[in-house]
Amino acid sequence: MDWNKILQVKNVTKNYGKGESRTAALRGISFDVLEGEFLGIMGDSGSGKTTLLNCIATMTRPTSGEILLNGEAISAFKGARLAKYRGGKIGYLYQEFELLDNLTARENILLPLALHGITQKQAQGSLMELAGRLDIVPVLDRFPSQMSGGQKQRVAAARALITQPEILLADEPTGALDSRNSKILLDKMAIINREQKKTIMMVTHDANAASYCTRILFIQDGRLFHELRRNPRKEDRESFYERIVAVMAQLGGGSANVL
Repeated sequence: MDWNKILQVKNVTKNYGKGESRTAALRGISFDVLEGEFLGIMGDSGSGKTTLLNCIATMTRPTSGEILLNGEAISAFKGARLAKYRGGKIGYLYQEFELLDNLTARENILLPLALHGITQKQAQGSLMELAGRLDIVPVLDRFPSQMSGGQKQRVAAARALITQPEILLADEPTGALDSRNSKILLDKMAIINREQKKTIMMVTHDANAASYCTRILFIQDGRLFHELRRNPRKEDRESFYERIVAVMAQLGGGSANVL
């Protein structure tokens, strides 16, 4: 397969506060995201992983450095172009679902398209295809209060994917789920990644969730600490999980390696 760099993060820093109260969340981090890969970002609380995701989502502006999507610096996006990036180029899956309580699952999923003037009729085919893949067809006309946590998160995933984004950003997507619903969601995400070649970038602290990825970047104190890669044809998830746990145990140590 010819792997293309869909996203490039170049020497990105992010500082909060000034003077003696300044905190460095990211300290010159650089890496590429390849088209079609399932990339995991791991690190302790406060390591900078969510800040990194928010910089890519343009929710936060880096202090310095550059983030490029298909070779274009996202910092240059303004107005309608920035709205198109946020609404169509990336999809964002939150830990706490972030569904609107007064809308049905169907309406929540279609909301990003409605904001861009695409009608429910025009989007019906995409909606039903996604709902089938994520096993949420039975809840499309229910409100969030009528759904389980797992169903809510799969509805949220459909909402993040309905615009057919180039990258799905997922911030601790299993953090509010039990083990059964976590597995269902991750299985679905892995299938979408594998069959549709959808690029996924997932922040997680859970080694089991991370074992679904094809590559993992470990961040410590705002810097890249370690990288693991898995060849799904040669290594099963259980073996990859063991390697992830071994690196997590060493996060207090500190050398950058590729295994």
